[in-house]
Amino acid sequence: MRIVAGAWRGREIVAPEDGRIRPTSDRAREALFNILQGGRLQRLAGNAPAAILAGACVLDVFAGTGALGFEALSRGARSVTFLERDPSALRVLRKNAEKFACAAACRIVAADALQPPAAEEAAGLALLDPPYGEDIAAEALAALAARGWLAGGCLVALEQPAGRSLVLPADFQTLERRRYGRAEFHFLIYGDGHPGG
Repeated sequence: MRIVAGAWRGREIVAPEDGRIRPTSDRAREALFNILQGGRLQRLAGNAPAAILAGACVLDVFAGTGALGFEALSRGARSVTFLERDPSALRVLRKNAEKFACAAACRIVAADALQPPAAEEAAGLALLDPPYGEDIAAEALAALAARGWLAGGCLVALEQPAGRSLVLPADFQTLERRRYGRAEFHFLIYGDGHPGG
């Protein structure tokens, strides 16, 4: 598994050997970031196309290896907060942060996304990849919003198994859905639709 593009393009991401973490594949990650950077989502949200990642404050929830967050940093995000509760995943996250020497730009929070602590900073872009075996996406979105993790107009990219239904909490709207094999990305907007963070 490698960084797909940006400053760290081609560099390997440390992943656990026990297979307990299911990272987003390189191909799906490339497709996700191409969509995020293509400008279409901003237009659907009623905003002028802009560089969604350049200087962004990003939240990577159910972070696992951190592949999504490190990809965002490689492509110009200002900072990433990784939210993860699994001890083995937290160890891998710390190894990757060390490997990419990006301690100043990333924060690792050991917490449950369904009961997160209060946020120190609201994100303008949130990346969520909940465990496929648990139908907890909507609950996580509501909890993150309630604890101040999402800025008004935050763009949310949520990965779920293809075909799983999603009933959104209040203040979230679907902009678009895209399917890639077994995965389906839901692109959502939170709050008033004007990007923050």
